[in-house]
Amino acid sequence: MLALALGGFGIGTTEFVAMGLLPEMATGLGVSEPTAGHVISAYALGVVVGAPLLAALTARIPRRTLLIALMVAFTVGNAASVFAPSYETLMLARFVAGLPHGAYFGVAALVAAHLAEAGKRAKAVAMVMMGLSVANVVGVPAAAWLGQTVGWRSAFALVAVIGVATVVSLLIWIPRLDAMPASNPITELGALGRPQVWMTLIVGMVGFGGMFAVYTYVSTALTDVSGLGISLIPLALMIYGMGMVVGNFVGGYLSDRALMKGLFISMASLAVVLAIFVVAVRNPYTALIFLFLIGLAGSSMVPGLQTRLMDVAEDAQTLAASLNHAALNIANAFGAWIGGVVIAAGYGYTAPAAVGSLLAVAGLVVLAAAVIMARRAAN
Repeated sequence: MLALALGGFGIGTTEFVAMGLLPEMATGLGVSEPTAGHVISAYALGVVVGAPLLAALTARIPRRTLLIALMVAFTVGNAASVFAPSYETLMLARFVAGLPHGAYFGVAALVAAHLAEAGKRAKAVAMVMMGLSVANVVGVPAAAWLGQTVGWRSAFALVAVIGVATVVSLLIWIPRLDAMPASNPITELGALGRPQVWMTLIVGMVGFGGMFAVYTYVSTALTDVSGLGISLIPLALMIYGMGMVVGNFVGGYLSDRALMKGLFISMASLAVVLAIFVVAVRNPYTALIFLFLIGLAGSSMVPGLQTRLMDVAEDAQTLAASLNHAALNIANAFGAWIGGVVIAAGYGYTAPAAVGSLLAVAGLVVLAAAVIMARRAAN
């Protein structure tokens, strides 16, 4: 589990650190900051494209071999980011680095569930996702500091080192997994024909979009609305990351006991805390408390969504589990866009939380519809 989570730690670090290094990257590449922001989009596009493509094309490869190969590709993409001589080559390198993201998490979740004790599947999946949460507390601040101190390329060099450490860890600690049967591309693509797979993905895209609507603009909200000093923003982001760590544990616990009930609790909690954040953000102390709770409620959904996808995908689990992370990256882009829309419309930096709460409610509606559909199909 530690080896699998280490890969998640590296992926989480590289996914979010670029957001904090945009000014340095823009200066180094000789482009504007908005143009440098396209580097983040290139990585997200790699995740969305790579998750279904790699999951289908690599279906016949033994799971242990596939995990190692995906992490090697991730490491190569980040190493290429270090040496990219131009903006265009960096865009390509970030796209390549994003390709293995979803497939790695999908396969790692299946391996964790396979190795877990009876009744502890979701907790095992949560441990894999823990690397992503810990990255927000430790990896991203450390890489951002390194990038600001030594140069932005050093942040990606650090991620490449983490990638090498993960490959070595996987080689040493992951067993042969002979009991996990290989699949084939046609079987895996069958997941796309199952309504419950799509419904679960939509729950993630809509519900998680609410969290990202707030997270994308939280720095400005905390300084302009809460009155928090700019020097305390890294601390605020670490508090958010700690909420994500706790949320992973809570989500795994709830999902192992009552999967669908746990998802309803997580999403309803997210809707409530986002709604209260509209008011709480006006005070720096309550803003930090509810920022922690947003991270907790949002990340508590992930183990349940991942486990639910594996359940409803039947014999196409690799593709379905990988698609979860493509859906979450779409939620990232969608949430950031809709948050920007309400801010641009003049509603201020509290508006993304209000819209985010409504999105979480919409996710609840989709989840309820999925349950009703499943019951009708069973009858």
